[in-house]
Amino acid sequence: MPPPTAQSNNDRAVRTIGYIGLGNAGFSMASNLPKAGYNLVVHDTDAAKAQRAAKEWNHTTASEGKPGAFSDCEVIITMLPQGKIVRDVLLGKNGIVPALKPGTIIIDTSSSSPFDSIALGKELTSHGVELVDSPITQTYMHATDAGESTLMVGADDVETFEKVKPILECMASYIFHMGKLGNGHAMKTLNNYIMASSICALSDSLVTGQKYGLDPQQMIDVLNVGTGVNFPTMDTFRRDGVTGRYNSGFGLALLVKDLGISREFMEYNGFETELPDLTRRYLSDALAEVEPDADHTKCLVGWEKRAGVKLKRTDEVRDVPREDFEHRLKGLNRAS
Repeated sequence: MPPPTAQSNNDRAVRTIGYIGLGNAGFSMASNLPKAGYNLVVHDTDAAKAQRAAKEWNHTTASEGKPGAFSDCEVIITMLPQGKIVRDVLLGKNGIVPALKPGTIIIDTSSSSPFDSIALGKELTSHGVELVDSPITQTYMHATDAGESTLMVGADDVETFEKVKPILECMASYIFHMGKLGNGHAMKTLNNYIMASSICALSDSLVTGQKYGLDPQQMIDVLNVGTGVNFPTMDTFRRDGVTGRYNSGFGLALLVKDLGISREFMEYNGFETELPDLTRRYLSDALAEVEPDADHTKCLVGWEKRAGVKLKRTDEVRDVPREDFEHRLKGLNRAS
């Protein structure tokens, strides 16, 4: 979906956007906004990232750590490690909310707890500020670079959703209004829970399969045209796991954190399941074997230690043949 460049800045309900959090996904997501003609004010704890953005992008200035730099923004977007950090940035000791004008909309694209988002929304309302949760998932890793990611939106007010939708369309090809505030983060936690479960099953299979005599790359090739296909086999573990590159751009510690939200979500809904804790324990054990900021695909190191085997590495990434995609789509759309 192309960014709304045809619409002049003077015709827009929103002209100036604040963006806080220029990490792996945040930097590339934010870069799509000035391309669409929006004025952008950026901030990151790493001031060099904000300065780089201000230098490389049109219509962009760095906040220099001053809350008042966001006073002219109609919309603020946050992309931070977790909801508690989002709250601190907005309402903490040096929070920006007191500097914002009434009616400002906050869009939290972080991976946060839906319950934290609901509570934060109530707090912000007392300041005349509205919160929308819009966490991200992707059809492929680094889809954020081209504004082709997926956003799951929770907004209490439909008019608010419609107001921010043109902004979201600059950063994503797929936008789903999931319902009320918190629903976006509820969908996000379920998405990551399903992904984490597939990672654990895949890692189990790769180490035990090799111990038995199977080749890890060939296993992935089979899975990608079989019923065991999943995002890690199609993308992350094919590209960054069995190659040993460990450079997908998504941290293992963040995935472990997300599974804590999944467990909280299941408990809130009165559903008994051991799987969130089990996957979290396995991935936490793997995290203890690698550096704190390790890529999530490096969890394989933990599985290798438990299995007492070193996985055979793929020398180079093998592209998934186009006909395999076409074959799958043909099967999905088969005549009844």
